Amino acid sequence: MDAVEDRTLTRAIDLSFSAASTYLPIGEHGVIGDLRTVALVGTDGTIDWYCCPRFDSPSVFAAILDRQRGGRYRIAPALALGTVKQLYFPDTNVLITRFLTPSGVGEVQDFMPIGPRQRLIRRVLCVRGEMTFRIEVEPRFDYGREEHEVVVHEHGAVFRAPSLTLALSSRIGLEVNGGDVSAQFQLEPGETETFALETVPETYVPRSFTADEMRQDFEDTVDFWRAWLARSNYRGRWREMVHRSALVLKLLTYEPSGAMVAAPTTSLPEELGGVRNWDYRYTWIRDTAFSLYALLRLGFTDEAAGFMDWLTDRFRERVGHESGPLQIMYGIDGRAELPEEILDHFEGYRRSAPVRIGNGAADQLQLDIYGELIDSVYLFNKHATPISHDAWNDLSRIVEWVCDNWDQADEGIWETRGGRKKFTYSQLMSWVALERAIRIARQRGLPADVPRWSVVRDQIYRQVMERGWHEERRAFVQHYETDVLDASVLLMPLTKFMAPTDPRWLSTLDAITGELVSDSLVYRYDPEASPDGLTGGDGTFSICTFWYVEALARAGRVDEARLAFEKMLTYANHVGLYSEEIGATGELLGNFPQAFTHLALISAAVNLDRQLGA
Repeated sequence: MDAVEDRTLTRAIDLSFSAASTYLPIGEHGVIGDLRTVALVGTDGTIDWYCCPRFDSPSVFAAILDRQRGGRYRIAPALALGTVKQLYFPDTNVLITRFLTPSGVGEVQDFMPIGPRQRLIRRVLCVRGEMTFRIEVEPRFDYGREEHEVVVHEHGAVFRAPSLTLALSSRIGLEVNGGDVSAQFQLEPGETETFALETVPETYVPRSFTADEMRQDFEDTVDFWRAWLARSNYRGRWREMVHRSALVLKLLTYEPSGAMVAAPTTSLPEELGGVRNWDYRYTWIRDTAFSLYALLRLGFTDEAAGFMDWLTDRFRERVGHESGPLQIMYGIDGRAELPEEILDHFEGYRRSAPVRIGNGAADQLQLDIYGELIDSVYLFNKHATPISHDAWNDLSRIVEWVCDNWDQADEGIWETRGGRKKFTYSQLMSWVALERAIRIARQRGLPADVPRWSVVRDQIYRQVMERGWHEERRAFVQHYETDVLDASVLLMPLTKFMAPTDPRWLSTLDAITGELVSDSLVYRYDPEASPDGLTGGDGTFSICTFWYVEALARAGRVDEARLAFEKMLTYANHVGLYSEEIGATGELLGNFPQAFTHLALISAAVNLDRQLGA
């Protein structure tokens, strides 16, 4: 085995199976996947989140949302005490959880082969001494709402529910307990046991497999991820973290459509005990646009083209719709209906109810998405493939809609539920939409009503400078008619709306530093000062920190930017993953891992490298 990355988690842990009734911290998970769905693997050897066969399918294992009713799949030493280390096989999304116990050292290698046959493989290895492991497989289909039956065969077990059938292949005998199976087995040094969980027809009977077959699956999966990552052109200072972020973005991509989920989980809370719990297993126009930018910067043009195809397919939908030509989010297959529902039978992560599936924010008006979308098209047209005639006609219709509708209130980038306002960021990105469309038209000589677009662009610019600016605070504020600050305006210099050394911008940056920044971590806004229709608060928003780093660097405050960036890297979990938010004591909060955060890390690293003379 090659040398492994040195970013690991090492700590003493209670490995006893009775301890599984408690919730692991969100950050004590790694993630594996097959470009269709993912599984979260805890440091205790438990898979406590897995939706099958797609990201947005109902869960099979959801113990992270309810330890008693959610379902889980655990493999760990049978002994009660030990030390655990978790890490990724270098340059891959193959996860290794190592257990160091008084009787020996063992590890579980978790991975999902890439291909049409969907399998979750857990390869158990004894490294030293003698190791006794225990396996417990407790599926709970359809978010724990469907009953199922289990049938044990010579080479495994089959779990049948009305909506899905799964087979567990095993070379050891399994015991049945209700709808669950378990077993205990001992390994000598160098011995392995492998378990494969896969979607199958109802009549399927698990077959026998050899150690060589499973070893080949492991090697093929490693080769896939390494070959993909080798296409990266990043050679900067933070290669390990940038490449881990790229691997996360790829992992969150739904290969059949090219769409990317915002995160693979639902309802992991932004505040423990709070109500800000949302389903992120969908594709946001905003996230996809930023992701396209990040992957283009690293040279992943095929993935950028896939996202672009998905985006252009959305252009032709909702023609004439009152809320605009685009929704803010879609299903990974492009569907528009995402009805929100509460799962009352789940208690939520550490009793942070409600648990939601679907997302009611899909029907919101968020004007900023048009700027993010057209900026990504501009970059793709410039650095990858020129936009097609049909795509330009569709995009032109969107630009015309922005010209007619930019000057209205909306729900804003943070999807507030307290009523529409004239958010400064929404107006900023409306300006970006027109400015980038004009650039494309002029660079390519494409047909467009450039005079009209230019007039509207300039109207937006003047309005933002007059009404988004608060003279007494000497800062740009969250929305017109308020003095509240908002981290979203950090994108003003990043989008080239204004010079990064403009006195108005520098005073805004100072105001944000003094009010929203805490040890490099950045709050979105103050919910008490600007009610958003929800109770409680939230943690610092990880993407905002990386925007802050870029803003500092562009303003010439490079030393501050680098220190803030390096500090932010310490808030990643043990395998380099970020959730949506970071709590007061450094704990990860919100859905996990979050694409938005990792794409912002890539952008900040690339731009900081440039400022430092990489």
